[in-house]
Amino acid sequence: MRKILPENLLRLANVCPRPLYVVGGSVRDFLACLSLNRATKAWDWDISSPMPAEAFEHLAKSQGFVVKSTFRNTGTVKLQDKDGIEYEYTCFRSDKYVRGIHVPVESYFTDDIRLDALRRDFTANAVYYDLQKGVFVDPLNDGLAAISEKRLSTVAPAEKVFGEDGLRLLRLARQAAQSGFAPDRECLQGATQNAALIQDISSERIFTEFTALLNADQKHGVQDGHYRGLRILEQTGVLRYILPELTLGKGMSQRADFHNYDVLEHSFRAVLYVDPRVRFAALLHDVGKPACAISDGNTYEHATQGAAIAKTILQRLKAPKRFTERVCQLVQYHMYDFNCQTGENKLRRFFVTHSELLEDLLLLKQADFSACKDDLAVAPTCARWRALLSKMRLENTPFSLKELALTGKDVLELGAPPATVAGVLNALLLHTATEPKDNVKERLLRLAKGYLKQIR
Repeated sequence: MRKILPENLLRLANVCPRPLYVVGGSVRDFLACLSLNRATKAWDWDISSPMPAEAFEHLAKSQGFVVKSTFRNTGTVKLQDKDGIEYEYTCFRSDKYVRGIHVPVESYFTDDIRLDALRRDFTANAVYYDLQKGVFVDPLNDGLAAISEKRLSTVAPAEKVFGEDGLRLLRLARQAAQSGFAPDRECLQGATQNAALIQDISSERIFTEFTALLNADQKHGVQDGHYRGLRILEQTGVLRYILPELTLGKGMSQRADFHNYDVLEHSFRAVLYVDPRVRFAALLHDVGKPACAISDGNTYEHATQGAAIAKTILQRLKAPKRFTERVCQLVQYHMYDFNCQTGENKLRRFFVTHSELLEDLLLLKQADFSACKDDLAVAPTCARWRALLSKMRLENTPFSLKELALTGKDVLELGAPPATVAGVLNALLLHTATEPKDNVKERLLRLAKGYLKQIR
């Protein structure tokens, strides 16, 4: 393992008066042969020893490390070396929890590495690498076997482990998704029995973990990892507490000539087939179907209702405002021109009005199509849209005000009231969407004069 270790960390270990260990994900991933082609800075460096936080902080500073923050109650020090690599140090400790609450109510510092291992979640994450001796230490006598078998087993009875910390319910699915490890039966049973404890975790924590899960295949290149993670959340019942609106789609059948799966599985498969940047939208794109079926007896308006439901969900999870707005727009328009019957001029104006959304919307539409019957062929709507977009670009159609041959200053010089300038420019932009040849200053000036006469 020494070949992947930062030199600054090795030098720190050599002057440390107590054994210093790397522990957790980096050890697990190295032994599982994950991420060996990644740059050193990409590894997650969790380090630990019996040294109190204050003593370690002093030692690290003397070796040129910058201490970012120190949490003395948990013996944690976050630091960075002179090459910009970040580390999180924790003193060996044992934690006491109130059921379900993520933060321990008490921590006891110890010299016993086994007690430190027992405060962790899975045995695969409780293997230590002694930086001075260059050997692996497996205090629970199961970590090395678990890594070899690519298995997630809890460090103590699963009921106790998940009962202590509700966040572990999400960490189970996320780590399984990122690593390709499979939870054992007891692990899944313990998570299922404690699924309701996810409600004790803050929305911000849930959103962060859930976002990491949706992008799990990007961590180590584990194919379909994000899909597998969603399946674990559904299997353990955790998903129904996080996204109850989505799980209403379980068992909701769809037209057999269009779909092989119920609404929930279709949503999972849309996530499976889509680019990482629009996976949240793919997961929620049909979230309006169950609500529509209940209220209307059909799903005709599911895109509109889905956008409203998606907004409620993302606000509940305290997602960033701009992210929420974009996801809701994608959900709102994912059915636009689904039957390829929208008139060309109307479609041109839609493209110009929503130009910044188009690439993501095309990705979502393709994923929606592929998820129906696992068909990876180009979706008919996407083929039509890309052909028209190519045609518009060949015609030099302006897609933004910056590409318009007239500026706000030009409109003001025509005597337009300042409050009308934006409206005139937008009207001209929509005109040139269908008449790109008119994107010439002289023609636009004549059109602008006509718009101003109407306003006056």
